[in-house]
Amino acid sequence: MNNPRIAVYTGSFDPITLGHMHIIERASRLFDQLIIGIGINADKRALFTPRERLDLVGTVTGGMDNVQIEIFEGLAVDFVRSMGSRIMVRGIRPLTDIAGEFTMMMANRQLDADIETAFLMADERFAHVSSSLLKQIATLSDDDDQLAKFVPQAIIAPLRAKLRD
Repeated sequence: MNNPRIAVYTGSFDPITLGHMHIIERASRLFDQLIIGIGINADKRALFTPRERLDLVGTVTGGMDNVQIEIFEGLAVDFVRSMGSRIMVRGIRPLTDIAGEFTMMMANRQLDADIETAFLMADERFAHVSSSLLKQIATLSDDDDQLAKFVPQAIIAPLRAKLRD
């Protein structure tokens, strides 16, 4: 039986940003349990391995008792169902995200009509933050204070180390 108080937030989290963290913090207050699903997308060239992403997300969410982190492959709706949930959390950044997220929600509804999508709008401070933007900033700037405007402090050193490799 699915528990409606369990929600699942899926993404690549490569790496996790302050925008992701803001959605996680808000969703963790709305639901009894929030499962962060780190998806493996074979078509995307990831900076961090799935295990590294799991460890990084675990580091920055360590103080959140109702947050669990898992790695998954395949369809997000299958993962949500396997976690005993029927609620998928999605973060929306700029308005241009809405069209793509709406399309994905409709496809997910066709795949599993029992799974609902809860959209959380990004705070204006994070609406422009993306993993690709922060990788560019990390590559071009040596100033950790600048990078800390986009990623949790604990992510800066691993991000810089990965980009040096």
